[in-house]
Amino acid sequence: MNRRRFLTTAGAAAAATCVTAPTAHAATPTGTDRETALLRSWFSATYRSIAAMTTDFGLTADKIDVSGAGTPVLSAQTSPTNIGCGLWSTVAAAGLGVISSATMEQQLTRTVAAVERLERAHGFWFNWYDARDGSLLTAWPESGDTVRPFLSTVDNAWLVTGLRIAAYAAPALRPRIAALLADADWGYFYTPFDPADPVTGPGQLRGGFWPDKPGKGEPTGHHYGALNTEPRMASYLGIADRSLPGEHYWHMFRTLPPGMGQDQEPEGAYVTIDGVRVWEGHYTHRGRKLVPTWGGSMFEALMVPLFVPEPEWSPRSWGTTHRRYVRSQIEHGLIEEKYGSWGFSPASIPEGGYREYGVDAIGMMQGGYHSLGVVTPHASFLALPQAPSEALTNLTALAHDFGAYDDRYGFRDSIDVVTGRVSDFVLALDQGMIAAALAQRLRPGLLQAPFRTGGFQARVRPLLAKERFSI
Repeated sequence: MNRRRFLTTAGAAAAATCVTAPTAHAATPTGTDRETALLRSWFSATYRSIAAMTTDFGLTADKIDVSGAGTPVLSAQTSPTNIGCGLWSTVAAAGLGVISSATMEQQLTRTVAAVERLERAHGFWFNWYDARDGSLLTAWPESGDTVRPFLSTVDNAWLVTGLRIAAYAAPALRPRIAALLADADWGYFYTPFDPADPVTGPGQLRGGFWPDKPGKGEPTGHHYGALNTEPRMASYLGIADRSLPGEHYWHMFRTLPPGMGQDQEPEGAYVTIDGVRVWEGHYTHRGRKLVPTWGGSMFEALMVPLFVPEPEWSPRSWGTTHRRYVRSQIEHGLIEEKYGSWGFSPASIPEGGYREYGVDAIGMMQGGYHSLGVVTPHASFLALPQAPSEALTNLTALAHDFGAYDDRYGFRDSIDVVTGRVSDFVLALDQGMIAAALAQRLRPGLLQAPFRTGGFQARVRPLLAKERFSI
């Protein structure tokens, strides 16, 4: 899935004024008072990292180096995903009383104004911009290597997610955000299903396009075929706004069908749903049936339900596989590999760079992602809904035993639990997932509200209610 994520520059810290949350999702904090205080302190530090990554122009950069005692060093680049993370983290900060509603609106307005100025093509945003002024990147800041401007399906999905959350939280911005999204037709990425040739016409979304060629541009050589991966957020957005047909959901793979070359030969059965013949397959890991992701990482499975309430709308299918997926990650770290810690997901390499980490046995990709002794804190935060006590225990140990947390900017991006090496960086994507997970734990539904109404309620929810995973 080629998700290079490095980080960005210059940053203005947000004012911290405690006030009542701006949206009407009041809920009693979950857990004990001690747990709540701990989670709130973690959120505040995480939000400080997001604020530090957000430039005066209004865009959240890709990463910061926090290894020094002074001002963190920001990278120059940002992506649509990073910008989306900044938007929803700001809404979460206001919802949890870390900033005032007035500060939230000021920051959201600044970011929306910056997004309005970004160069686009076919209604969508390019993959890399300079966070300091919004200019399109054509050379990689750290190396000078040429960057060919690309329209990424999944990265655009996370920016649109952030914009929709911002519009819900700040009604004054709704007309401007509606104008930004008016041309974002997900059908641009869609290859309609062709029953005569389902290989070239799979009914799925392309990974993206290089729009410097005639027509739609040059497409990626792959489609996002696996259902249980983070690009399904784009699928949900398109189905909700009617730019994608509902049947698209059934054309994605729970597993690849038998005999197609994958990490485990699946079990399951064909069923017909909404007139589509669907292979409802599953893997078995440590005696546990589940729907695999592509690579076996945590964020593939559990980033989307931070926003779309899959476990609630599909408790016997999505809810069940999410719980089992988390259990497989826990047991891989504690029992299979005996690391003493768990949680494996793409992140910065402790020694520098970026890599996909995961549990190979719960991913479809042959020779897929491996844990390699590198634990990623955001993976534990993603597991809070399914395994809250285990997640808190794991995170507390990572903070205490490895020094992976500090009160300035939260958890570092990764820890090699074999060597003890801790990453020097925090990444906007991973901090954005932590912020969203903490918001969901502390104030359930805060960031999910825009995805419980309209097309999500009318078109996405019925699909998930029909889902019948063979688990």
